Amino acid sequence: MTPADLATAIRQATTTVLTDHDLDATVVPETVTVERPRNPEHGDYATNIALQVAKRAGTNPRELAGWLVDALASDPAIASADVAGPGFINLRLAADAQGKLVADILEAGQNYGRSDIYAGEKVNLEFVSANPTGPIHLGGTRWAAVGDSLGRVLEAAGAEVTREYYFNDHGGQIDRFARSLVAAAKGEPTPQDGYGGAYISEIAAGVVDKHEGALEGTDAEVQETFRAAGVDMMFAHIKRSLADFGVEFDVYFHENSLFESGAVDKAVATLKDNGNLYESDGAWWLRSTDFGDDKDRVVIKSDGDAAYIAGDIAYVADKFDRGHTLAIYMLGADHHGYIARLRAAAQALGYDADAVEVLIGQMVNLVRNGKPVKMSKRAGTIITLEDLVDAIGVDGARYSLARSSVDQTLDIDLDLWTRQSSDNPVYYVQYGHARLCSIARRASEAGVSFADPDLGLLAHEKEGDLIRTLGEYPAVVKAAAELREPHRVARYVEELASSFHKFYDACQILPKAGEDAEPIHEARLALAMATRQVLANALDLLGVSAPERM
Repeated sequence: MTPADLATAIRQATTTVLTDHDLDATVVPETVTVERPRNPEHGDYATNIALQVAKRAGTNPRELAGWLVDALASDPAIASADVAGPGFINLRLAADAQGKLVADILEAGQNYGRSDIYAGEKVNLEFVSANPTGPIHLGGTRWAAVGDSLGRVLEAAGAEVTREYYFNDHGGQIDRFARSLVAAAKGEPTPQDGYGGAYISEIAAGVVDKHEGALEGTDAEVQETFRAAGVDMMFAHIKRSLADFGVEFDVYFHENSLFESGAVDKAVATLKDNGNLYESDGAWWLRSTDFGDDKDRVVIKSDGDAAYIAGDIAYVADKFDRGHTLAIYMLGADHHGYIARLRAAAQALGYDADAVEVLIGQMVNLVRNGKPVKMSKRAGTIITLEDLVDAIGVDGARYSLARSSVDQTLDIDLDLWTRQSSDNPVYYVQYGHARLCSIARRASEAGVSFADPDLGLLAHEKEGDLIRTLGEYPAVVKAAAELREPHRVARYVEELASSFHKFYDACQILPKAGEDAEPIHEARLALAMATRQVLANALDLLGVSAPERM
């Protein structure tokens, strides 16, 4: 029995009890809270349902709790139910009911924890979207790890997810990039507003090598040669970096295509027609304050050129016109203003503003030997995705970036994440999976099977703790999807690994050498293999490997 199963049983019992006592049963909520008590001596689970509905139903909480205890105690899956305090209910599950969860996990396999709560939802998930003017820095790397994990979590919840990279190949930053390449190719200093670093010299040399006469022609022709070729080379590097990091995109969307295809002109025309674009001082303004923004935004400047937001508006329309029902943008720490303006743009175009979500990620800092590792993109000392992977590996990088809320500035201690010890969270979790794989191999060699175990024998305290932790996994995945917080999966998997290690230390899983297997060994082996499955499922949602040997 999972916490969700128990919540359903409690809800049904509450409805029945209130009806039997001629009280208002319509006050029973659709979702009933079931939690594990902080003190395990109080029981396996607790609920506050009596406190939640008693007054509205027309009775007092403790009296309703007493009725519910009597009703729930008749359920064979519940070993005991007691009233605590002003009306809390503490519950203990029968060993058979707890053990059934192990069988359910083994039967579900990779599907355990998956649901259909977002079935029919078509999500456009845009993340990373770093300008193609340099390698992916730590902020973009954080979004690569978190964005890919969020996509996996949403898919586990039943959504159809399109992972999208918005390729900024239109605007001033590309011009500065091209000028920087030309200067490097000519051996001149980096322009004051340009980009520096070894990668600029490398790309410039690559353009010269592949394009004969690249430095010949007018200044405009030379810059265009370096712009086109340099952007292609830089973006090819970005794609390789992401692929090596385990992140693949379904769509690489070119900003420039919005202008070339006429999408920007179409969006502007729509806004003019519906009255949400007005002319003032020779420019055209979006009435964004009508839709919650702090100020109206210039869309077409007085010189007739499109402002940057014009592309954003057209891009919003494009996402929904492609059939997506939800557009999630994952943007950097300096993009707070985009939340209101993107929602306003969607609403002004006639789309649902609530179908636009903007997640803002905070900065990432590296620490080595107790000291911060400095970074400066334009100074050429940028800390890149590859630098982080070289320091702590793909798994360490992805896990370290995905295990904390993106609302928090993140410090990554390179010394910690390279240790092969329980202090290193990813090592601790992966070691748990490898240990479970070792148990499976030794069981096979010893001829111990878990094909038909008596799971009602799993009555040890540590067995119960582990089973209840396994039972929480579906709710964790659901919450991670609904709240857009994949870090919940990482924190859960650490709790699961801890619960397993405690079980391993307290319970003899396999018979000792020379002894025959007993039913308890088969039951514990089944529990261990269920744990291995859930660890693997959770690590997969994080894009982290589940090694069989370490």
